[in-house]
Amino acid sequence: MQHLPFDKAGRFWRGNLHTHSTFSDGTLTPQQVCQVYREAGYHFLAITDHFMQQYGFHITDTRAEQRSDFTMLLGAELHAGETELGHLWHVLAVGLPHDFAPNLPHENGSEIAARALAAGAFVAAAHPDWYGLTEGDILSLGAIHAIEIYNATSSDHNDKPGGWSLVDVLLMRGKRYFVCATDDAHFKHTRQDALRGWVWVKSESLTPEALLAALKRGEYYSSTGPQLYDVQMFPGDKVLVRCSPASAIFVTGHGSLSVHTHGQGLREAELSLRRFNSPYCRITVRDAHGERAWTNPIWFT
Repeated sequence: MQHLPFDKAGRFWRGNLHTHSTFSDGTLTPQQVCQVYREAGYHFLAITDHFMQQYGFHITDTRAEQRSDFTMLLGAELHAGETELGHLWHVLAVGLPHDFAPNLPHENGSEIAARALAAGAFVAAAHPDWYGLTEGDILSLGAIHAIEIYNATSSDHNDKPGGWSLVDVLLMRGKRYFVCATDDAHFKHTRQDALRGWVWVKSESLTPEALLAALKRGEYYSSTGPQLYDVQMFPGDKVLVRCSPASAIFVTGHGSLSVHTHGQGLREAELSLRRFNSPYCRITVRDAHGERAWTNPIWFT
């Protein structure tokens, strides 16, 4: 309950947490990447180039691109060791210092995630469906903040952009994670992997410090299109949702449990929770184009 952002002070800021430039395997310079998002009306951006030896263990420093209406968060996509199924780890870390140390000899995923957390970063498991992360993989990363549940590049790479199935299993086992939608843009296919997945963060100011603190508290929601204006929870009774025009609004919980409403141009809904026997839920709004917005998981206890 405490993670609902809608009654917090401040306003919502739109940003992308996962993007690449020519400092790793992207095709646009950092300045060009910033221009794309700035001109699209985004408020903040993290360029998270691959932190690997072949790219010089480089944290892309975009602080010169900071504007009064556009904030830069330093970060990287970290790699160390192998997942349970033998793939190289992809760990998203936003809010890293520019002098974050290169990989240690024989460092594994849990160790590099722990270093990122200790350095003050917001840490998320990247594109879990894309390369087949397991429950054990996620748990091995320790106290990370979030798991990607939409990744635009994965959508076009192998049609596996999601992550909710894995998150839902972890939630049913009592584990608590936030979620995030991202682009993971590389700009390799006429920019089709950009401007497709983002977060709306509620914060009193557009500063890196305020945005990172709100991300770590889970005071944001994720989207590929729709906007959430308000969500009010009354556990054991009802939930009130206000949003941009939608075709469906869902409250989902343990297993197949759900309550929902469907229509044309829905802008608000009141859904009963009186028979909703689940310790948590999440809200999903789907619009007429099939795009979605998601709250973070909401725990009733």
